Amino acid sequence: MKKLEGPSHGPHGGGKPGHLVVLLHGYGADGNDLIGLAPVLAPLMPDVVFHAPNAPYPCEGNPFGYQWFGISRLDPKITAEGVRSAAPFVDSFLDDTMAQYGLDESKTVLIGFSQGTMMSLHVGLRREKPLAGIIGFSGLLAAPEALGKEIKSRPPVLLLHGDSDEMIPPMMTERAAEVLRQHGVPTRMHIAQGVGHGIDQTGLSHAARFLLEAFKLPMPQGNQ
Repeated sequence: MKKLEGPSHGPHGGGKPGHLVVLLHGYGADGNDLIGLAPVLAPLMPDVVFHAPNAPYPCEGNPFGYQWFGISRLDPKITAEGVRSAAPFVDSFLDDTMAQYGLDESKTVLIGFSQGTMMSLHVGLRREKPLAGIIGFSGLLAAPEALGKEIKSRPPVLLLHGDSDEMIPPMMTERAAEVLRQHGVPTRMHIAQGVGHGIDQTGLSHAARFLLEAFKLPMPQGNQ
């Protein structure tokens, strides 16, 4: 199986990483798209190393980007099949990267955007040991009907979505939050006013606070 590669950043404080954040990009993008979040977050959490692997397949709709799987108007069946087929790549990357730094799931958070959120939720809830957390921007929960039989761990989850998203309707995040809570997953949700298919400053602030809590790191002074 192909090993995923992509950019990394940090730790901001130098030295050995104490925590790991893996960022999974959206359809047609690459790791460079999300690693841009790292320089903003890293000063708040100096021992965190960030990795943003490229998805395993060239993108059908963008020759310069990558995809976790092919898309077809958010067809539920295709989405479910897609996350299942790509999940081993993410699991392998998590295992290898945690081992590289001598870390485990309790020190690791998955962050996804759009198709990367679909991957993060699918993989993160099916690992034997719970991750420290999962953050999903502008995505959805694939195969919600299968979660009850397949869920293996219940890490805390933060879901964020713009109410003006033209690609994936925000109600998909609302549905995801409802299903996750029904299955005992501690889930927070934030719907951003006037935001499209992207990440705004408020969403990034929510993510930063969630990361600090998940990693049990101190809040910066003035942000208590």
